[in-house]
Amino acid sequence: MTKPVALTCGDPGGVGIEIALKAAVQLQGRVPFFMIADRAHVAEMAGTIALPFAEIEDPGRLPTDGGLPVLHRPFAAAARPGKADLTNAAGTIAVIEQAVQLVRSGAASAVCTNPINKKVLQDGAGFGFPGHTEFLAHLAGVERSVMMLFAPELRVVPVTIHIALDQVTSVLTESLLTQTIRIAHDALIRDFGIPRPRIAVAGLNPHAGEGGAMGTEEQTLINPVLADLRAAGMDISDARSADTMFHAAARDGYDLAVCMYHDQALIPLKTLNFSGGVNATLGLPFVRTSPDHGTAYDIAGQGIANPDSLIAALAAAHDMAQHRERFHDPLG
Repeated sequence: MTKPVALTCGDPGGVGIEIALKAAVQLQGRVPFFMIADRAHVAEMAGTIALPFAEIEDPGRLPTDGGLPVLHRPFAAAARPGKADLTNAAGTIAVIEQAVQLVRSGAASAVCTNPINKKVLQDGAGFGFPGHTEFLAHLAGVERSVMMLFAPELRVVPVTIHIALDQVTSVLTESLLTQTIRIAHDALIRDFGIPRPRIAVAGLNPHAGEGGAMGTEEQTLINPVLADLRAAGMDISDARSADTMFHAAARDGYDLAVCMYHDQALIPLKTLNFSGGVNATLGLPFVRTSPDHGTAYDIAGQGIANPDSLIAALAAAHDMAQHRERFHDPLG
């Protein structure tokens, strides 16, 4: 029996519940999933956009009528669409923890997370993490995890993530680059079913440093790491000029682009597919995906939020969990 994906509700003031209701109707059971949320929050949004939901007690027994299955988790206050509300911060965190517990216990196949507002969680509940990725790594007990963004057109991994550009050179180390690429390489095999991944790596500087004329990090740090990884058997490039890596013909030559900083990775991905991108956390003992957008307070509660990225994230979580299961049991 295929186990369902556990979907978190995310920030109750954002678009998470709305896009979950829409996703359930569009998917019509093709991707089994349920959402952990306060039933009152869901009922209010379901009434606003006239879409069905059904409260469940057991994630193993989902309804078949096309409505959104909801596992009730009480929150402190009503949802306030479009508002940053500290009152429900603790409930938002508890839902993430419950989703992880359900997947680790075997009741769910994967975790998919709706968007959160990190400052709301920090101010309202003392959330001590920069975001979902770091919190999930903490819950999983792993030292290092990796963020991947992907769509049908492109997969990207940024080595450094949510830091200022002037901090990149101090954070970028041989150890960080090596760990990031190894985790991503293993995930491509285990979670995406790519037996021999081809990885292209962007340089840090314009024209990948142009032989040292525009920076030396490629010569002193990046290329030596890549040479070691090739010697260990990886199919991986030397540092390439980022401005020529993302056109269609170039993308045909690799399965993953590793980039040195956040915007270097996310600008091409979001340009190619703004609505259908998926965020995945690699290196965890379970599969985790998320839609590649935020809480969207500016449109929350208006019934106009686009569920495409969530639908893609749910489908990806389901597929990745199946790949991982086959990887561990190739005869199963």
